[in-house]
Amino acid sequence: MLPVLLRVATTIDRIIDHTGKIVGWLTVVPLVIVIVYEVVLRYAFNRPTVWAFDITYMLYGSLFMLGAAYTLLHRGHIRTDILYGRWSPRVQALVDAVLYLLIFFPGLVLFLVAGWQKTVHSWSIRETSELSPWRPMLFPFRAVIPVSAGLLLLQGLSELIKAAATVLRGQGSRVMRYNGRP
Repeated sequence: MLPVLLRVATTIDRIIDHTGKIVGWLTVVPLVIVIVYEVVLRYAFNRPTVWAFDITYMLYGSLFMLGAAYTLLHRGHIRTDILYGRWSPRVQALVDAVLYLLIFFPGLVLFLVAGWQKTVHSWSIRETSELSPWRPMLFPFRAVIPVSAGLLLLQGLSELIKAAATVLRGQGSRVMRYNGRP
């Protein structure tokens, strides 16, 4: 059963890795273009745009949210290592597994449900921003919340499987990456 679950974790890791790279390119490139365009218009021609700020925060917010699962895969989230770093891989994995089950999954399920409800409401009223004279559409941006929660839940499942494998097998399984190398 464990080898099958580890293959599932490997598949999830591949999906999240590819998704993270795609999200990066689809948000960073337009973000840079919009910022450069705005800076040139503002400082070279004294003609700032009405829409650049809105596009910037939407793209950056999307990058931040949609990149969270990719960051989890590559262990890029901040962690306090005062005690954790001194523990054996097996104890680290046990603590990770318990925290995934007690905090991570319940919190993200609530985030997913609330995000889904907000997104459905936003799409039903075709929500736009009241804070900008441009009044950009917010409903597509709201969809980022449940999608991000879903991707994080998926990657959390992979991390839980790898933690369980380390607890059951001992050292080595915890650092397995999607490509099978430690």
